[in-house]
Amino acid sequence: MREIDLSLACIPSNYSRLIARELGLQARGVSDLLTMTQLSVDQLLQEDTLLTPLQQLQILQNSLRLANDETFGLRLGQRLTSPTHGAMGFLVNSSPDLLTAIRAFQAFLPTRMNLAGLELITRGDWLELTCQFQMELPEDLMRVLSESFAVIFFDCAEFIVGRPVAEVICSFLHTKPVYSDRYAHYIPGHIEFGAPSLSLKIPLGVCKVQNASANHENYMMALQQCEAMLAQLHPDKKTYKYQVQKMMLSHPPGVLSEEEAAAALFICKRTLARRLKAEGSSFRQLRDDILSQQAVGYLRDSSISIEAMAELLNYHDSANFRRAFKRWFGVTPDEYRRYYFS
Repeated sequence: MREIDLSLACIPSNYSRLIARELGLQARGVSDLLTMTQLSVDQLLQEDTLLTPLQQLQILQNSLRLANDETFGLRLGQRLTSPTHGAMGFLVNSSPDLLTAIRAFQAFLPTRMNLAGLELITRGDWLELTCQFQMELPEDLMRVLSESFAVIFFDCAEFIVGRPVAEVICSFLHTKPVYSDRYAHYIPGHIEFGAPSLSLKIPLGVCKVQNASANHENYMMALQQCEAMLAQLHPDKKTYKYQVQKMMLSHPPGVLSEEEAAAALFICKRTLARRLKAEGSSFRQLRDDILSQQAVGYLRDSSISIEAMAELLNYHDSANFRRAFKRWFGVTPDEYRRYYFS
């Protein structure tokens, strides 16, 4: 079991907002959902708010109490469709086949949810996908997360393969619940309870079915963004530089403001600037580093126009993007593409 920092805010808040929507909560109910998290409703509603693992688990615990429905984990999994997972979800949906999509989930899950890790093993004609939680969990939370994981997988697999993947075997750690007859509504495959691990056994033939919605250009763009996000996880996670980078990479390119980043860290803009300076960096430098990496990735792996690239990176017009690019590299995007990639 990998050790994780339970105090590090790294989980996007959109998952908890989806929990609130699934529960049909109004403002008062959202406050109840946040009990014992030290989060305000306003903080939860901000796109750039990141949660610690302990806050996320507390919200899940609260949601079970508010839902008063043992099938809540299955319902939640159905709501967590690929688009809710940001760049990772876009990468998965653009993958050429299910095997590539599963590997994308395995590689980039830490950029969205550090509470779990995935392992892949090939045994004969089967691929075994095992999910391991990175900390000891109460039985009810383990069950909710396990059910959501399974439903997310089957939804993703159906999108890629083009049909329900009923030949997949789904094994749960928890014992057979009283509502087990409801599982068939969410999970088309064979289901086992009380297994040694939370796992899915998938025929290799299913893994290699071509995705009719695959798009190589979209896949490469999403891959570049996911790789950039993952690369930012390696520095010291307690630094302000790391936390700001994490927030930037969890937002559309260039959208996060310095004021918003400071508010998410519960400090003022001047304090954030001072602490980044002490770490040898600045908000603008971090933003430029990320945007320049993404720009080069687009130049290398696609033939999109400079105008489209500027739009993808959220510049108001291509002229502003060209000026920024020349400031980063000393040449225009067109010159860079001709010199390095033609």
